[in-house]
Amino acid sequence: MTFSGMVRRRTGGRRWGALLGFGAAVTVAAAVGGLGVRGSAEKYARLDQPDWAPPAWLFGPVWTVLYAMVAVAGWLAWQRAGFGPALWAWTAQLVLNALWTPLFFGAGRYGLAFAELALMWLAIGANVALFARISRPATALLLPYWGWVTFAGALNYTIWRLN
Repeated sequence: MTFSGMVRRRTGGRRWGALLGFGAAVTVAAAVGGLGVRGSAEKYARLDQPDWAPPAWLFGPVWTVLYAMVAVAGWLAWQRAGFGPALWAWTAQLVLNALWTPLFFGAGRYGLAFAELALMWLAIGANVALFARISRPATALLLPYWGWVTFAGALNYTIWRLN
């Protein structure tokens, strides 16, 4: 094998390994968010909710798809620019994402959870703006996530007001 073939193979392996790393980071954020929070679906069902609230079963599939998109978005941006300001913003919004579930379901602090979600929404917005300078596909992958967090914010606010 030629030297260039070895470099390409090693770089390709690093690239796919990095994708696994981004997937692992998102998985850890989701798992940390769920630590110590048992019976979220039951708690959600017991809350006073607006008529437009989705059923509890919908959240798992939606978040699974969104988390996969967030992981790929981070990976795409990393490939283009390395770990710089855009990936710090990606990390910040992911940490904020992990904090919301314990605040809302674990502590029942709906107002604090809403304030935290507002910070997360701003962090996602900053992440979108920074990714827009690096990669259109990465930016596009974050937009449904930002939209869902916008919807979740409206739902969180309404539940806070009703409960």
